Amino acid sequence: MRRLLGPLLFLAAWQIASSTGLLDAQTLAGPSVVAKTGWHLVQDGTLGHHLWVSLRRALAGLVLGVLAGLVIALVSGLFRLGEDVLDGTMQILRSIPILALTPLAILWFGIGEEVKIILVALGCAFPVYINTHAAIRGVDPRFAELARTLRIGRIGLVRRVVLPGALPGFFVGLRFSVTIAWLVLVVSEQINADSGIGFLMTQAREFSQTDVIVVGLAVYAVLGLVSNGLVSVVERRALRWRPSFEGN
Repeated sequence: MRRLLGPLLFLAAWQIASSTGLLDAQTLAGPSVVAKTGWHLVQDGTLGHHLWVSLRRALAGLVLGVLAGLVIALVSGLFRLGEDVLDGTMQILRSIPILALTPLAILWFGIGEEVKIILVALGCAFPVYINTHAAIRGVDPRFAELARTLRIGRIGLVRRVVLPGALPGFFVGLRFSVTIAWLVLVVSEQINADSGIGFLMTQAREFSQTDVIVVGLAVYAVLGLVSNGLVSVVERRALRWRPSFEGN
């Protein structure tokens, strides 16, 4: 309940400013107007339709990006040759803003669904790669030495020492990827789109419908919060073996 105090105070101040005229409705609609607009969009099915389209795109891009980043991180982290070949290229590519690749992506993949999913996948791949690769390389060498002493073999070393030790880094990258998926999706849904939350917000901007824009922002915020919560649940279950610090 204490965590809700800040957001509630913010909403109250926002509503007061809107009701008293300090905040022009053309600049930013008040919370009550936004809530009413959101309810109408839910009732007529508009919000549900655009939300489902955005969820499909984000999920497809997230899965492709996470798998690609994870595979490249494993190859680069477990094999010296893989690191020599792949790591430098990945470090160069990650320094390029993903959204700056939009013109090239359109030329290569067109303006259909593919380009939206690929842009999301590109944005999601690098956080998973960077954090997983760093976690693999950061595994305590004493554990590796113990595994060799016990003669569990290279496969056993990877399965029982390296991969469990790299899981925390992977989940850090996954958290970043989930957030980036929604950020990239906002822009990608403005590329010849006729559906999706990003398209809904772009259409509302043309008609100065700030209430619809805020509804779209609220949907993205809720999606980001829910997806991060789901990752946290999976992370807690997967890392039950690892003791962690809990602040007072």
